[in-house]
Amino acid sequence: MSLIGSLAAIVLAGGQSRRMGQDKALLLIEGVPLLRRVCEVALQCTPIVSVITFRPEQYRAIVPPSCRLLQERAVTDATEPHGPLLGFAQALETVQPEWVLLLACDMPHLSGEVLQQWAKELEKPDTAIALLPRSQKGWEPLCGFYRTSCLASLQTAIARGDRSFQHWLSQAAVKELPLDNAQMLFNCNTPADLANCVSRLDNRR
Repeated sequence: MSLIGSLAAIVLAGGQSRRMGQDKALLLIEGVPLLRRVCEVALQCTPIVSVITFRPEQYRAIVPPSCRLLQERAVTDATEPHGPLLGFAQALETVQPEWVLLLACDMPHLSGEVLQQWAKELEKPDTAIALLPRSQKGWEPLCGFYRTSCLASLQTAIARGDRSFQHWLSQAAVKELPLDNAQMLFNCNTPADLANCVSRLDNRR
């Protein structure tokens, strides 16, 4: 990729997996822990991949050796759940390239080929701070690209109490990415989701 020096990736692994009943990042999908699977897809787009989590030592043995593990910091006196917006902001503070690919750790159907095609859009002149796919629910913020210069805007939003990607993005310039297969955005949140995922992968064989 010609963007290889101007793109980094951040994988969010800070969730509590309450609905799954076990750590989603450690779920085996085709024999590979889900977090590692997502990291390997990210590495198809850029060699600069960071994982932000409250449990870095727990994941050290399963992430690819080239990936950096970042310790997520708890927010003191928080009255709301920590949420992915804060984890993203903390990780973004450490990123140097112009663009960052943000991915959730619970997406078993990610396609490196699709992400590489989307990344070509970053070369086109545009003022958008983010390039994201969109669904009926709104923007899909945990599978897309952000300018690292959005950090100031993000920190301002967090300082005023925002914890929602959708609310922050509603006030920003966002470019829509084409999405031909919505299944790529599937999140494995519950045991039923896991069974559905395994069934789909089995049917591909």
